[in-house]
Amino acid sequence: MAIRTQQSLSGFIVTGPELNVTSTGEARFYAKVGQEHFQRNDDGTFTQLESTFHNLVQYRKAAERSYERFQKGDHFVAEGYVHEYDHDIDGHTQRREEFVAKKIGHDAARQNYTVNRRTPAAGPIDQDDNVQTSGITGQPPAAHAAAPGSARATASALSAQRRDQLADNSPGGTRRKTPTRSNTLAL
Repeated sequence: MAIRTQQSLSGFIVTGPELNVTSTGEARFYAKVGQEHFQRNDDGTFTQLESTFHNLVQYRKAAERSYERFQKGDHFVAEGYVHEYDHDIDGHTQRREEFVAKKIGHDAARQNYTVNRRTPAAGPIDQDDNVQTSGITGQPPAAHAAAPGSARATASALSAQRRDQLADNSPGGTRRKTPTRSNTLAL
C-alpha cells in the first residue's frame, strides 16, 4: 500500500488565535502565521531571508482544540491544503489563499511541550476528554516541570490520578476496581 501524503505547512503563529463561528454554525480557528526562509550559502552557512505571512484556518471540533492549545509565538506543523478564494475590497476582487489545517501540532524541533499519555489500564483516549493535566495548553504546571529523569514518575502519577478520577465517577457512586497489572502470562 502506498504512503498517503498531504500538503504541509510549518511556521509560527503571529497573531493571537481567534475562534469564531461560520454562517453554517461550525467553529472556525483563524491565525496569521509566518514562515521563515533561509538561503544556503556556498560555504555551508545559511542566510535568513524575509519571512512571509499567511492565513491559517481550521474548522469544527479540531478548531476548538487548536484554540485551546495554541497562542501567539508557538511553532507548529500542520497538514491540510491550500484554499484559494476571491475577496472583494471596495469593488475590486483580489485572489487570496489560506491554508486549511486538517491536523496541527506543536513543532517538536522548535518548541518544548509536554505530552500526557495514558497507560493501557486507564482505557482508550477519548478525544473529547477535557481532564486538565500538564501540557494541555502548552505550558506545563510548575509541579510537572521537574528534571527530565522524573518524567516517567510524573506520567505514572498522573495516570494513577486519572484512574482514581474515573473510578470515583462511576455510576451509582460505587468505586470501580482499578485493573491490576501482572507480569505472568495466562495461557
